[in-house]
Amino acid sequence: MKNKGRVTLPTEQNFLKETKELIDKWGADAVRDSDGTELDKGIIELDTKVYKTYFVARGHNDFIKKHLEEMQQLYLMSKFNTATDKTLEVALMDGYYEEQIEPDYRHDPKKWWEVIDRTTGDVVATENWSVNKEDHTVNINNVEPFHEYTVSFLVYMKWDPTHMYNHITNDWGDAPHDIPFDVRQPNSQAYMKDYLKKWVKENPETDVVRFTTFFYHFTLVFNDLAKEKFVDWFGYGSTVSVSVLEAFEKEKGYALRPEDIVDQGYYNTAFRVPSKAYLDYIDFVQAFVAEQAKELVDIVHDAGKEAMMFLGDNWIGTEPYGKYFEKIGLDSVVGSVGDGATLRMIADIPHIKYSEGRFLPYFFPDTFNENNNPVTEANERWLSSRRAMMRNPLDRIGYGGYLHLAYEFPEFVEYIGKVTDEFRDIISHVDGSKPLTKLKVAFVSSWGKLRSWQYFMVSHALWYKQIYTYQGILESLSGLPVDVDFISFDEIKENGVPEDVSVIINAGDAGTAFSGGDHWTDPKLVGNIRKWVHNGGGFIGVGEPSAVSHQGRYFQLADVLGVDKELGFSLSSNKYFTETTTGHFLNRNRTDFDYGESMKNIYATSKDTTILDYSDGEVHLSSSTYGKGRSVYMAGLPFSVENTRLLYKAMMYAANKEDEYTTWHVTNANCEVNVYPEKGWYAIINNSMEQQKTDVYNGEGKALSYTLEPSELRWERI
Repeated sequence: MKNKGRVTLPTEQNFLKETKELIDKWGADAVRDSDGTELDKGIIELDTKVYKTYFVARGHNDFIKKHLEEMQQLYLMSKFNTATDKTLEVALMDGYYEEQIEPDYRHDPKKWWEVIDRTTGDVVATENWSVNKEDHTVNINNVEPFHEYTVSFLVYMKWDPTHMYNHITNDWGDAPHDIPFDVRQPNSQAYMKDYLKKWVKENPETDVVRFTTFFYHFTLVFNDLAKEKFVDWFGYGSTVSVSVLEAFEKEKGYALRPEDIVDQGYYNTAFRVPSKAYLDYIDFVQAFVAEQAKELVDIVHDAGKEAMMFLGDNWIGTEPYGKYFEKIGLDSVVGSVGDGATLRMIADIPHIKYSEGRFLPYFFPDTFNENNNPVTEANERWLSSRRAMMRNPLDRIGYGGYLHLAYEFPEFVEYIGKVTDEFRDIISHVDGSKPLTKLKVAFVSSWGKLRSWQYFMVSHALWYKQIYTYQGILESLSGLPVDVDFISFDEIKENGVPEDVSVIINAGDAGTAFSGGDHWTDPKLVGNIRKWVHNGGGFIGVGEPSAVSHQGRYFQLADVLGVDKELGFSLSSNKYFTETTTGHFLNRNRTDFDYGESMKNIYATSKDTTILDYSDGEVHLSSSTYGKGRSVYMAGLPFSVENTRLLYKAMMYAANKEDEYTTWHVTNANCEVNVYPEKGWYAIINNSMEQQKTDVYNGEGKALSYTLEPSELRWERI
């Protein structure tokens, strides 16, 4: 082993000897518990830091059972119910898991619930419906036959979603269900502070208190089969209560409707263009969470310990890129790393002393079993994350779960030893220096900085058919030699495009928060971007950029992009421009492009559009000039080494910097090079599990040939 440190190891009771062995093999300098495990009493024998998991609002059943009125709450929406007569009965719990939630009858349903005719969108008057508490139904009178109706209703959350997930995944049997409490309530707020003060005194061996996380879980609701029904890693559903609604109205001057939360059953997912009311609500919750979390962090600091936050579970309201995060005063954030984008999501967090990534696979029996080789997943995850690490390294890495499971796989133990050594090697070479950067690119969406590196996510780092086409852009960017910023449409509308930005990217399906929806009907936004491109800026659109049907255009920046989408309205207009240009900077030496789900019916708006890939009667790749600026259109961009190369070329071309493309460049797309001028190093990485040969062009345009072994990282002096 070359050195030691910067690695956190999960451990558990009655596993001290083996823990010591793995500390030596992996060079760990910290140990931690996991959900469902306890630290061994002999842990103080180890020459390591000790992290201990701390649950603020769950795992305290003795308290909450005495104050069940302070359980956390949710707004849920019933199924759509079609009326066939003048009356209709709606079963509230149909499709929900009764062990997780129960309707709230403590607070007057007539005041806090809402019945909506979904065919018209009208709210049904309260005198036309009644609640049957015994069988959890709502009876609606004077309905319109063959209209659909829903009920938006408050519930109490009786079982913490993460505890429920772990309970099911790891077969915890009859273990008591953790009941989450709401720290906005008086007894709960006092209890959480008093208990933490007591806890830090009773756990003197703990060096780092790992808050998992603070108060409110991301929205995760299970169905009647005990499977996930609705999951939104950014969802604010669990922050709702009568208390917060009353406090919101008092501070903001207007009342929220249940519909502001349930949002037609979409629950304001990150894909929805957020309403003003929802943005106000997010801001209100974040301010409260930051204030309360700071008090807990101060208690930890007063006890001489560090405060770490887990970026997951109950993280809602603590968004690290939000305007209140700095006020919390955390020492560290740790999060799960699944790929390059999630690594950057953690590594780029401001206002903390150090960042830590929990690498996959998690040491759970679904991965560590006789029918699976966990080395395969570990290698894939490391390679996808490492390329992002070369741009901005984490300060620490670690793992989670049951250590005894990992110990049973010697090949895995050996492989992780190599990973941890390589991680420390990266840190020692980079040593806080900034890698060479070719340009700055800004990703524009409704969310801006708040969702930095988190666009196109549903459940953390999981694959979804409709979004892998767009998430691939972020994954590619995570390891490319560019600076990445995340800005909102409102920022561009008010302030224009930041001066240091060379290229803007707008990507996503029409109507989503990422493409922009009705934002593009704002003449100031469109005018500012047009002017910026005309003066020399670069614009890249993927999928349905700037898309909203308005004033005879679908792509509101069709003049900039040189393409638009046929909706069937302009079929009477001939579209002559289909000739493909070959040998262009973007399609030179390549014709096998992958656009993922792609986009149908894109056509060139004029002869001046350079069509680079045309088939099936539609444009898939094109470029255009606009004044002094340039644009590139792509029908989609899932992650691959080839598409990463295409995106890199597109950015350099749009920025009028294609002449600099071969400065510090590798010819093999399976490899990448990163340069650290301050330290005098450059690093060549093989992102594949096969041997690769490549030429590397240095800063003077000279080429050197290299042969890299599978997954190899090689350091060379400039």
